[in-house]
Amino acid sequence: QVQLVESGGGLVQAGGSLSLTCRATADFQGRKTMAWFRQTPTMEREFVATIRLASRQTYLADSVKGRFTISGTNADNTIYLQMNNLKPEDTARYYCAASSTIIQSQLRNPLQYSSWGQGTQVTVSS
Repeated sequence: QVQLVESGGGLVQAGGSLSLTCRATADFQGRKTMAWFRQTPTMEREFVATIRLASRQTYLADSVKGRFTISGTNADNTIYLQMNNLKPEDTARYYCAASSTIIQSQLRNPLQYSSWGQGTQVTVSS
């Protein structure tokens, strides 16, 4: 497992933008994959976006396509989530996750990620 440090988040009005950053404090090998999930008190942890660091192949949840972008660099094990045109329903605590073993079919499954950050709150006001 690696430690993940998140930054960014905050309060923004609907239609605004925020950017999140997650950095792994140590290198990790294998199928290096990092992702963003989000959760509210009334919702299970939900997949938002993921990136294979070596290939930079990305996957996004349908609910954020066209508004969010995930990017990252393999060299420093850091990923970013650019969130545009935010909606009140995007309000949640956003968590960074990492895995070195996850297979393609499980990229959206939070149970397949072994490392998690502490989360950062994103609040979108209407």
